[in-house]
Amino acid sequence: MSTDTFAVTSAGDGPSVAVIQPPRSSGAASRAALRALIRRDLTVLRKNFWEFVGRTLMQPLLLVFVFLYVFPTIGQGVGGAGGRAGESDFATVLVPGVVAISIMFQGIQSVAIQLSQEFGYTREIEDRVQAPCPIWLVAVARVLSGATQALISALIVFPIAAVVHAPGVHAHLTVHWWIVVTLIPLACVAMTSLGLVLGTTFEPRNIGLMFGFVVLPLVFLGGTYYQWTRLGAVSVDGFHWLQVLVLVNPLIYIAEGMRAGLTNAAHMPLVVVYPVLIAFLALFLGVGLRNFRRRVLS
Repeated sequence: MSTDTFAVTSAGDGPSVAVIQPPRSSGAASRAALRALIRRDLTVLRKNFWEFVGRTLMQPLLLVFVFLYVFPTIGQGVGGAGGRAGESDFATVLVPGVVAISIMFQGIQSVAIQLSQEFGYTREIEDRVQAPCPIWLVAVARVLSGATQALISALIVFPIAAVVHAPGVHAHLTVHWWIVVTLIPLACVAMTSLGLVLGTTFEPRNIGLMFGFVVLPLVFLGGTYYQWTRLGAVSVDGFHWLQVLVLVNPLIYIAEGMRAGLTNAAHMPLVVVYPVLIAFLALFLGVGLRNFRRRVLS
């Protein structure tokens, strides 16, 4: 336990003045508290790592198993009209989409669901906000630890999604490392920031509504199973309404960015992907921090 340092000075016959100097600044204390909060979450993750792996793998593994193994094997593969070549093209599109939704799901699960419980019956949030740091930094710690979990999930899911397929079906993958290394961390923080918004908005009893009205539309309209560039075929009087509508979905930018980073398939321009993802991150983080402070102080 650190002790404060102080000095006693005296001016003539006047009273002595004690000058107390804290052992460290408030900024240093906040940084130490932030590191401790993140280490706490990662320690819990380490102790429950295999549970985390099972939760991370189940949905993506079933997705690629059904679409890339079962369907082609029974002759009902997506893209099967083009034979194995068409099925391989679909596999090439699907694998980056699977990585994208694994990042989204893990980001939401690790932050939104945990926060809804901590603000609910466990009241664990009361212990966290007693850390010697500003309230907003407690929320940032949750976002960063969740982003770490989302990053780990992407690293686990990608090799499995790349190899689970029927004989003759091959995903044509080409890793562009500078895109992968820059996009995945950005996507992880953006999705955990979205989790912060959802976790501070929905009550525990309304988690089902969150998945039904927020998460599922994000997945099915987020370019997981198709390329954004192909949506131009859906139009009314020449207006490509679906291609425009999905632009409000942050997942579409992650999926398209992952296609740019993992394949040579057609994708949304990266000069659009990066700025919009950064904008979503700033929006979600700003709204989430405001909601978090409001919930803590209410």
